[in-house]
Parts: sequence; C-alpha cells; structure tokens
Amino acid sequence: MRVRGITKNIIMQAICLFMVVVVILPILLTLFASLKSGADMVNTSPLALPPLERITFSNFERVLSDRNLYVGLRNTVVILAISLVFNVAFGTVTAYIIERFNFRFKGFVVSLFFLGMLIPTFVTEISRFKIISGLGLYNTLAAPIVIYVASDLMQLYIYRQFISKISVSLDESAILDGCSYWGLFVRIIFPLLKPATATVCIIKSITIINDMYIPYLYMPKTKLRTLTTYLMNYANAQQGSWQTLAAGIIVIMLPTVLLYIFFQKYILAGVVAGAVKE
Repeated sequence: MRVRGITKNIIMQAICLFMVVVVILPILLTLFASLKSGADMVNTSPLALPPLERITFSNFERVLSDRNLYVGLRNTVVILAISLVFNVAFGTVTAYIIERFNFRFKGFVVSLFFLGMLIPTFVTEISRFKIISGLGLYNTLAAPIVIYVASDLMQLYIYRQFISKISVSLDESAILDGCSYWGLFVRIIFPLLKPATATVCIIKSITIINDMYIPYLYMPKTKLRTLTTYLMNYANAQQGSWQTLAAGIIVIMLPTVLLYIFFQKYILAGVVAGAVKE
C-alpha cells in the first residue's frame, strides 16, 4: 500500500510538472525572442537566450515608442470601463431579482440565462454580426461593449452565489422600516456585494484585455485598434518581425499577469463562494 501511495504521488507530481512546463514554455520562448535581434532569431535556439553582450531592448523601445500602442490602450480602457459598469449594474440587479423574488416562469427564465452560457459563441456568430450591423454599431467602440455586456453571463452566477448567502431577514427588517425595494438594494444589498463585484471586475478585465477576436472582427478600423489587435501591426508582411511581435506580446501581457497575481485570492473567493451550503 505504501509503494502504491508513493507511485501515485510521483505520477501526480509528474502531471503537475508537465502542466507547468506546458504553460510556462511558450511565455519563456516569447520572452527570449523579445530580447533578440533579427540575426539572433535565426542563429540561436528558440529555447536559449542570446549571449549576454547581444541581449537587446530595442524591440521594447520600438513598441513603446509606437503611438498606435497608446491608441489601443485608450480604446481598451474605454471599452473596459463602460463594460464593467454595465456588467456590474445589470448583474447585481438581475441576480437580486432572481434570488429574492418569485414570479411566473422564473425557472424558465433562469434556464434561458444558463442556456446562453452553454451555447458556443461561434454557433450564433452570424446572427450576432447581423444584429450588430443592423443596430449601426459595426466599426464603433459600442460593438464590443454591447457584446461583452450581453453575451457573457458569468457575473450572474457569481452574484447569485453571494446573494444566496445574505440573510433574508435583512430584507424583511428594511421593508418593515419603510424602505423601498430599490432603497433596500442600493443601501444594503449592493454594499454587501463588494467582494463579488471585485471578483467580477478582475475576471472581466482579464477577459476583455486579452480578447482579440471580437475587436478584430467588429472594429477593423486602425483608429479603433485595442491592445490585442494592435499586435497585428507586427504580424503583416510589410512590418513582420517576430522579435518585435514578441516584445509587444510581453508589454501587453504584463498588466493582466500582474492583475491576476495580486488579486487571485478575490477571484478564487468569488468563484467558490456559495459552493458549500451549511
């Protein structure tokens, strides 16, 4: 039995180590490429840094001096800020209504919400594209904002978990004291949802900043580039440069990596909240 336990631990550790390598190796390859010149990209192994005297930061200088980077940063911040405001507003109100009120077809409505989460995005892409175009939002910053607010219902799940743990007696006491339902929500419920709101904002921020598909499809204009679609500047035939593209990836990746490292405890707390009922 002891030998079996040791073997099991070795296998588990090997699997974990393999997964770490799978995740870390592409990042290391990108970092090494960003520190190389064009000649070193050809003459050195992708798995190795160039000699110390030939390490260069010119790729980062080129990226940071490109004004299109700051245009992409501005567009990303605008999309992110507006999307977060609406996600929090709609998510909290909807979750509160579902958790606290009984109404006809409640189960059906909740099922529709979660059905929307289960259907793969590409299945509905044609109809979604037609809707965005029909609303006159194509090639505007409003297109990704509407999609980020309407298509991802992850915040509804998180808020429902938190609200389910708030005692209903708080609602009853406030109503008996003459508080309206809106006043109850604004003054009591919403302040208690700060941990959930932090979790939603962090997860949404990482998702929106890293997304290339939606901005690239719905905002092809150069002046509407986001941080991720900005990288396409270094992937075309005229300006193609693997080492500069790698530097751009590192620059754009840093904010989301730091965001996750410093706030991962809030992410985990928000995801598992309400998973265990006592």
